[in-house]
Amino acid sequence: MSSLTSVEMNFLVFRYLQESGFTHAAFTLGYEAGINKSNIDGNMVPPGALVKFVQKGLQYMEMEANLTNGEMETEEDFSFFQPLDLISKDVKELQEMLRERKRKERDKEKEKDKSKDNDREVVEGERSRIKEKDRHEKIKEREKEREREKMERDKERERERMEREKEREREKMERETFERERERMKVERERDIEREREREKVEREKAQEKQLGDGDRDMAVDQSDNKANAGDEDHGRSSEPMDITMTPASQPSHIPNSDVRILEGHTSEVCACAWSPSASLLASGSGDTTARIWNIPEGPLKSSRSINALILKHAKGKSNEKSKDVTTLDWNGEGTLLATGSCDGQARIWTTNGDLISTLSKHKGPIFSLKWNKKGDYLLTGSVDRTAVVWDVKAEEWKQQFEFHTGPTLDVDWRNNVSFATSSTDTFIYLCKIGETRPVKVFAGHQGEVNCVKWDPTGTLLASCSDDSTAKIWNTKQHSFVHDLRDHTKEIYTIRWSPTGPGTNNPNKPLTLASASFDSTVKLWDAELGKMICSLNGHRDAVYSLAFSPNGEYIASGSVDKSIHIWSLKEGKVVKTYTGEGGIFEVCWNKEGNKLAACFADNSVCVLDFRM
Repeated sequence: MSSLTSVEMNFLVFRYLQESGFTHAAFTLGYEAGINKSNIDGNMVPPGALVKFVQKGLQYMEMEANLTNGEMETEEDFSFFQPLDLISKDVKELQEMLRERKRKERDKEKEKDKSKDNDREVVEGERSRIKEKDRHEKIKEREKEREREKMERDKERERERMEREKEREREKMERETFERERERMKVERERDIEREREREKVEREKAQEKQLGDGDRDMAVDQSDNKANAGDEDHGRSSEPMDITMTPASQPSHIPNSDVRILEGHTSEVCACAWSPSASLLASGSGDTTARIWNIPEGPLKSSRSINALILKHAKGKSNEKSKDVTTLDWNGEGTLLATGSCDGQARIWTTNGDLISTLSKHKGPIFSLKWNKKGDYLLTGSVDRTAVVWDVKAEEWKQQFEFHTGPTLDVDWRNNVSFATSSTDTFIYLCKIGETRPVKVFAGHQGEVNCVKWDPTGTLLASCSDDSTAKIWNTKQHSFVHDLRDHTKEIYTIRWSPTGPGTNNPNKPLTLASASFDSTVKLWDAELGKMICSLNGHRDAVYSLAFSPNGEYIASGSVDKSIHIWSLKEGKVVKTYTGEGGIFEVCWNKEGNKLAACFADNSVCVLDFRM
């Protein structure tokens, strides 16, 4: 290959200056180098020739530096150099740079391999530790399982022992009850003999002045201590509590079928019912995962049309999801919204048209109790998950959760718009207030599950009832109960305050507390003195529900014996009765007091006309 002459080099530089816009520099070079006198044909030289020539030279040097030992083959990992290195260094320097670079890469590769080996050792060590930990966990789990089995066996033995103790206690109570009944009958016979003697004496003295019997003695009234005398008969009253028992000789009036309407549609037991406080609407909740709103005619039932219901579905599709059972319901004070609680732990709010407007989710267990406050801005729920939750209805979110109980929350009741009471299987009663993180007051005194709590109309007294067979009355100013009501012989399921006394529509009538028990009786108590007024003995099985009429003159009771009794508190006797086809879970009066509703275990709801 021939070498490049200086003339040719000058021409390439001249063309480069011209192409780059250096006109004066190109003229000077051309003049001094005599470019116009050369025999080079400029048309034969392509544009950018100098740049291409320099680039090819640099590429040649780069190729030469990558050749190994002068061989004509390059390394597989061809290395590129910076243009400045190619220009400023010769081939040997470039080859030295290349060797140094490759040495560093080999060191880096070795370091990487070493790191991988270390990682493998770490992973293997971690796996070994995990296996060892799993082995220990399995051993611990087996030990825990054995401990659990031992505890279960101990619990089972303890349960059996407790059952035996309870059985012995029941037998003892039955013997005591039998003895009391025998003694009572003995006293009754002696009293009857004494009365008969007194009566004969009075007849002899005033044969024409008085006839035997008063014509309205439909109940046998038993006085517990004092013998009856002429003075007692004249006044017709005693300071001792009365046992009011239905006698075979004079049964109460049965409500005719024309005054009864059976509402059918539910496909499982009906657990709850409630009248709207503002309209003739009756709500019912059932184990069939639905609630229903029935539009009840305001006139007599016998002349009314058919009764339709809005169905409030709590489950999508098939209605066999037991977790959606409706357990409780309550109307707000205006009667515009209905709240329902169910076994899925959710509270739902519905309009009177049956539209679902809110689903409130916070609880992790079934809701057993649910109440609106009087203002209607908060809803209170109590759940098996041991908590109570206050919901902001307008915001459709929970405002505060109260986690004080150690057992399922069985009942809740508002004292006013911001404070309330809760009861639980843990035997305690807590007084809570919105915004407070601890209970305002704790009531302890019951020895069994506290089934129900109710504030009196003024929010001063709190009544409670329990599986320990007692009811108690509490005052917020004291830490212990004010009255301990102990005349029931079995668990007390529910209690109700009469709508009488201060703060009610019947302020001139005394305040009374009623309790319903599994001993098949209803008892009325003087709230001020804490003494039993009378015992209503008409049912043959456990009494689950109570309801005072709005005027406070009557009380309705519903029992597992399938019967409803309506008692006159003034006359002290049953005035109306109705027997259905299933046990009764709840009874309730409408706002006028002329209709009574009840829900039954045979899947039906019953509405009764009440007229005296």
